[in-house]
Amino acid sequence: MSLPLPDSDALAASHALQQLIAAEIEQQGGAIAFSRFMELALYAPRLGYYSGGAAKLGSDGDFTTAPEITPLFGQALARAAAAIIAQSAPNIIEFGAGTGKLARDVLTALAQQGVQVDSYTIIELSGELRARQQEALKDFPQVRWLDGFPEAYSGVVLANEVLDAMPIELVVKTADGWRRQMVTVEDGRFAYVQQELDAALLEQLARQVPAADALPEGYLTELHPVACGFMASLARMFDGENGGKGAAFLFDYGFPAHEYYVDQRVGGTLMCHYRHHAHPEPFYLPGLQDITAHVDFTAMALAAQDAALEVLGYMNQASFLLGCGIGELLLRTDPEDALRYLPQSKAVQKLLSPAEMGELFKVLVVGRDVELPEAIVRADRSHRL
Repeated sequence: MSLPLPDSDALAASHALQQLIAAEIEQQGGAIAFSRFMELALYAPRLGYYSGGAAKLGSDGDFTTAPEITPLFGQALARAAAAIIAQSAPNIIEFGAGTGKLARDVLTALAQQGVQVDSYTIIELSGELRARQQEALKDFPQVRWLDGFPEAYSGVVLANEVLDAMPIELVVKTADGWRRQMVTVEDGRFAYVQQELDAALLEQLARQVPAADALPEGYLTELHPVACGFMASLARMFDGENGGKGAAFLFDYGFPAHEYYVDQRVGGTLMCHYRHHAHPEPFYLPGLQDITAHVDFTAMALAAQDAALEVLGYMNQASFLLGCGIGELLLRTDPEDALRYLPQSKAVQKLLSPAEMGELFKVLVVGRDVELPEAIVRADRSHRL
């Protein structure tokens, strides 16, 4: 592949991670699940993509997220957050807060609305990003950092492009049935070998891919047990017996099941991001690139419901942001002031356009004992899940 070359320090870190993964493969008898490979590639202490020190976001990183494009994203989201805070508690948790820009924009917008936020908790696995967040949010004393879920909680949860980075299982349909993709070492390189599905993965397959038997031989796709577990953890956090109430807003790219598992998606959705280049090779420079898969929003909604959370809404990003009044927020800048208005208009267009982020990115809202504003409810497409 023709990709930018990393510097010598980055190459050395990737080599160290490759040795760590190879050692675990040997310890496990010659192969590990792809989910474990992905977990190590992304989260191995000091060496994984998210736990290491490389820049990930912005022009010097590997990708750009919606909050980095314009503060209007956070300002619009703040309106929905305010409605949930009014019904629950003045608390916000954000998973994977990037550079801290979304937190800053949301807190600033809520303050301008007169909405008090007692605590803004960030759960962040990346040391490099946590340091950037602490610098960006030093003027917001209500912000704190945790390493995991609180035991009980009421308020708002935000997760922008978090589910797609959770380790996935790769499964492929063969002449002998569905098999799990395992990772081994052959001639000094990582390679795939196949293994029968265990009972847990067979159950996950049946739950997640209801028409699995009808898919063609050679079909490769992803199962999402870790992300489903995350939804169950959200439910435990919003424990009704402890008076927990609130809503989680989950933004990501993906599809409902009937659009995800179709014949033409025969190679799955696994994708890697390196220096603003997208490619499908997860074994390339482990630790230096992001590894993601599209989200199965039907599986996420079912996991939430299985854990006694309510699906409050599901829609594309464009419909959600329009329901939050992003158009009105844009018009707070005078269109006659072209120098200020045109860049913001272009940024909003990127968030809303079906050819950009407007349709591919979805918003799933789950929660307990709260209701979304009517303008957002009107855009709900949860019946399509």
